[in-house]
Amino acid sequence: MSDNVLPIQAKPKLIVVVAFDRGDDGELFTAFGPTDQQTEERAVRTAKALSSGHVGVIAWSRDADPALGDYGPPTTLFVSGDVPDME
Repeated sequence: MSDNVLPIQAKPKLIVVVAFDRGDDGELFTAFGPTDQQTEERAVRTAKALSSGHVGVIAWSRDADPALGDYGPPTTLFVSGDVPDME
């Protein structure tokens, strides 16, 4: 028996930040992003920085394996202001 044990690889994560503004008709529209982020901490920092200049900002993540089309449920990391419902 070998003592070499392969580490369990963490599932890749999709980490996204999106900022929204309102149009003349009052409807929300995407003003920034969606942009992929390297870490959840960076996503939160980016979202907080954007929050002062937009009516709404959200940062979220989910386990994702795009090659298999396997996506976990989204987890909200940061939200400020008005954002559309996540589907």
